[in-house]
Amino acid sequence: MRRTNRTLAMAGGLLLATTLSCTGTALAAAAPAPSTTVAAAGCRALASASAQAQAIVDAACSQIGVPYSWGGGSIHGPTYGQDYPGGGPGAHDSQVKGFDCSHLVQYAAWQGAGIALPEGSWNQAQWSGATARFGRDEGLGPLQPGDLLLWASNPGNLGSVHHIAIYLGGGKMVEARESGTLVMVSDVRLNAQYAGALRIAGGEQPPAGTKRFMTWGTGVGLRPEPGTAKPPVTRLPGPTAVDVQCQTHGEMVHAEGYSNDAWSYLPKYRAWISNIYVDDPAAWLPGVPAC
Repeated sequence: MRRTNRTLAMAGGLLLATTLSCTGTALAAAAPAPSTTVAAAGCRALASASAQAQAIVDAACSQIGVPYSWGGGSIHGPTYGQDYPGGGPGAHDSQVKGFDCSHLVQYAAWQGAGIALPEGSWNQAQWSGATARFGRDEGLGPLQPGDLLLWASNPGNLGSVHHIAIYLGGGKMVEARESGTLVMVSDVRLNAQYAGALRIAGGEQPPAGTKRFMTWGTGVGLRPEPGTAKPPVTRLPGPTAVDVQCQTHGEMVHAEGYSNDAWSYLPKYRAWISNIYVDDPAAWLPGVPAC
């Protein structure tokens, strides 16, 4: 387990190029950046949506006008990206603070509805938590605001998905399209690479009286009490969405230059996690009561 795992989760720009999505210049020639005021006014759910889907749309629309940055973004907001190896407008994206397509979707899902999507548009396209899927031949008819739209080099293979966006309804979507543009509202492109859509709203929600957070690191032990004296109840294999009921002060934990005596109780596991391994900048988690 290394602290750098948390850095990767919070700063998408540090991810290896092979794990990135949204090819910086492959989708279309860079279009003139839209007026932020005009674009923001048009970014909203354009049809009836569940509260969860509406929240996903609202979170995405809150980022209208933020620059595209290849590899940029995280569940917490924009980050500096990476220089696109193919050159072009993305050649200096390490100096641009923003989102690429998959990180905008990941941000909106997490901030809007506490849904933890994986990294990469192709991984998001194959996410096992999808509540519905729609083929390319179905068009936009069955879609609802908050659904995720997909484009792939081979539309029959979701592993080749290279772009992802959030449907608003009425043939419109919000997307981080390509280097040199801003997060924008666009017409849905039902072209030869359109690969269908998936619905992420309607899945499991945090139980009443809990607040959802992400963990960082691998092999994080969950303990039967707020300390390390007893063996772990289980270990989290990687970054995981967890629902916290309350927190307390327990054993002081030291890890990779950090120290914290706060522990959070996870009712799903009937176990405790040191707050060091909760992906939040605060040592004492905001909005979580004391046990």
